[in-house]
Amino acid sequence: MLPSSTGFAPAFSSTLDRVGRDGALALAFEHRGGATVLTERRFTLPLQVLEPIPLEPGGSVCLMLLNPTGGVLGGDRLETEITLGPGAHVCLTTPSATRVYRALGAPAVQQTTIRLGAGAVVEYVPDHVIPHPGAAFHQSVTVEMGPGSRAIVSDALAVGRLARGERWVFRELVSRITVTSGGRPLFLDRISLDPSRRVPEGLGGMERVGYLASIALLADGFAGWEDVIPALEARLAEWPSIRGGVSPTARGGCLVRFLAPSAQDLTEATQGLWTVARQLLLGLPALDLRKR
Repeated sequence: MLPSSTGFAPAFSSTLDRVGRDGALALAFEHRGGATVLTERRFTLPLQVLEPIPLEPGGSVCLMLLNPTGGVLGGDRLETEITLGPGAHVCLTTPSATRVYRALGAPAVQQTTIRLGAGAVVEYVPDHVIPHPGAAFHQSVTVEMGPGSRAIVSDALAVGRLARGERWVFRELVSRITVTSGGRPLFLDRISLDPSRRVPEGLGGMERVGYLASIALLADGFAGWEDVIPALEARLAEWPSIRGGVSPTARGGCLVRFLAPSAQDLTEATQGLWTVARQLLLGLPALDLRKR
């Protein structure tokens, strides 16, 4: 039986003035009887999760990470910790884009830590971040790899509410992905955007498009990168409107980074690249999350 999902132990509680601002989420998964099962779930609002959805083949599950308040406010502190036991396989996503609202003081902070047991697999593919005017947002994703584990980690952002003609009117946006193995760094990627200092619209920056995405692929003991990287490059070339590339990492893995002119292009390119990664890295077919 799962622990109660309606509250946290005292260690996760917040002071009264921070209720609804300090969100915490803790999840644990195990591989049992050929399937991944959720064995622990604890949360405090504004973080929440839906019930896991079993996926076939392979016995994996998909889980939606929720913020039912509709967005992230300046000063919010959100912390998520997810543990996958040996052989567990979880796909983590969000139901829609993360909206970040104006920060009058301290920035909003969102930290996600994912720990992988031996042979575990995580696919972390949230929708993109949309910073509103005056927004300040610091987010980080840390993945701790175990022996034989594999990770697909996506990170995407818009430069504002583009449908309203807003570009670069947020205060600050910092996004960081860190992957380690046995305490040793395998991969570190950091994006820091501060429009008050510099608007990177020119060549080598955003080049006047509205969306930026990164997809990191890491796999302990995987020897097939010479097939994965050309396949990702070929898939990128299928979209004339997409500008991007693929780079190998120093210790086994690769990073895809691309610019997209529209949310639809961003979604389609992410789905296509993720499909290639699933096929070649995990030996699994495409996964359509049907969020449209």
